[in-house]
Amino acid sequence: MATSSEQAKKLQLFLQWLQVNGAELRGCEIKYCNESKGFGIYSSNDVPHDSGILLVVPLDLAITPMRVIEDPLIGPECRAMMEEGEVDDRFLMMLFLTVERLRRNSSWKPYLDMLPTEFGNPLWFTDADLVELKGTTLHRATEVQKKNLKTLFDEKVKKLVEKLLVIDGNPESEVRFEDFLWANSIFWTRALNIPLPRSYVFLQTEQGGASSNASGASTNHASTEKLAKGENGKLLQINNSTSQVSVAESTSQEGETIWIEGLVPGIDFCNHDLKAAATWEVDSTGSSTGVPFSMYLLSAGNILLEGEKEITISYGNKGNEELLYLYGFVIKDNTDDYLMIHYPTEAIQDMPFSEQKLQLLEAQKGELRCLLPRSLLNNGFFPESTLPEGTNEKHTASQFNFSWSGHRKMPSYSSKLVFPEQFLTALRTITMKENELYQVSSLLEELVGSGGERQPSETEVRTAIWEACGDSGALQLLVDLLNMKMMELEEGSGTEGNDAELLKNVHITEIESAGRNGCVSMSRNRWASIVYRQGQKQLTRRFIREAEHALQLALSEEN
Repeated sequence: MATSSEQAKKLQLFLQWLQVNGAELRGCEIKYCNESKGFGIYSSNDVPHDSGILLVVPLDLAITPMRVIEDPLIGPECRAMMEEGEVDDRFLMMLFLTVERLRRNSSWKPYLDMLPTEFGNPLWFTDADLVELKGTTLHRATEVQKKNLKTLFDEKVKKLVEKLLVIDGNPESEVRFEDFLWANSIFWTRALNIPLPRSYVFLQTEQGGASSNASGASTNHASTEKLAKGENGKLLQINNSTSQVSVAESTSQEGETIWIEGLVPGIDFCNHDLKAAATWEVDSTGSSTGVPFSMYLLSAGNILLEGEKEITISYGNKGNEELLYLYGFVIKDNTDDYLMIHYPTEAIQDMPFSEQKLQLLEAQKGELRCLLPRSLLNNGFFPESTLPEGTNEKHTASQFNFSWSGHRKMPSYSSKLVFPEQFLTALRTITMKENELYQVSSLLEELVGSGGERQPSETEVRTAIWEACGDSGALQLLVDLLNMKMMELEEGSGTEGNDAELLKNVHITEIESAGRNGCVSMSRNRWASIVYRQGQKQLTRRFIREAEHALQLALSEEN
């Protein structure tokens, strides 16, 4: 862990690097927050109240796919891989970060030295930390992702980075999996969606025959060595090239906006808060900031920045599963939490009439995987009164308001059914009996003709399945899936109540240690894992209650 003097030295060098490369801190300062958050951006006393512009960064300083593809060192290799369809834009930026981290004289060093070297997402968990996620969707996703990243590193990244470092004159640099894992985490925790003008993304022929490059202008970076001497060296000069980056279809017209993922040094030090104190915009002409082709941090109109207040941005309304997986933190009692359930496709192969059922699933574009946001519960049989106003998620339980045969009536509970109709129709298909399959076939034949003059629409297929099956079979399978989900979550970690007990009187530390003053010491990773899995158990319990109640009503009405 770096000392305060080391942090201050890194920050000073980074601020000089920003200034030399055209960035302007107009109403903010970058400061060290704490061990868990790292550096952050804080308002200063000289916030420009008239414009609200806090920080301006030239887009030439952003790490984007265009920058990578035009980089003199790794650009040719990346261009060749993209032409062969081997890689995507995100991989390019991760490769760039990996190489720059290992280059001795990288012009990005002042920026890279400011970035965290450890992360709170599960890819960095110890085996003991990972055990706390057992039974959750995140546990399996982490295992799969780490295996995929290791395979990608072994088969492609390691040899390529070693080759590039030899070309750059750094043959002794050791390329480790941890370097690529670091680059992956840096990208996912810091990348922003940048609204770039089309003229900045795609090559444009200027008047007079001159050709501008894919990132707008030449890239001037001051290296650490030049910075120490007070010189502004022109490194990593982007060469003109006729290649295009596959960031968007080139059907858009001049002046349109194309969204690109990228890292923007300076602005990417903003931490997350749902009540964001700032947003970011792009100024292509310089009319707002005086700096053409720049990205700037803009104070949110409803937030008053006085004194030294942290300036945050919103990463979006995300559940703890996504927050922990991508960013390494969770929010207690997160109103944006969701539960994922699915029916395994391979299980259909072993049931009667599997071929017909798979055909019907394909015809209706059936969803075997379903996300259940917590906000749905406020529309159900047992609404959650603690949700803030405006979090209700409107939904339509059923698309069907008629019956071909006249025997199937709309259920009285349809307006309270919180489960997505697409998923319920898929479950109806899976649970269909032989006579129901024949009935669906007859209904569709009656609709489109025995000669198959046309194919039935997705809605027609779903309507026919509902007509033949009703809801009880699908709801019974849904109850079974949710109960199975709860068994997996509770295996090894106990009930929701056990998790609540573990979180009482907890003192969160970076490393597990003995407790004191009546508090239990718990590592941040373990605490986040327990908060996440407790939320999953709570959602599962509540959706089970909804499904069981709907099943009782369906059985009584169908009988």
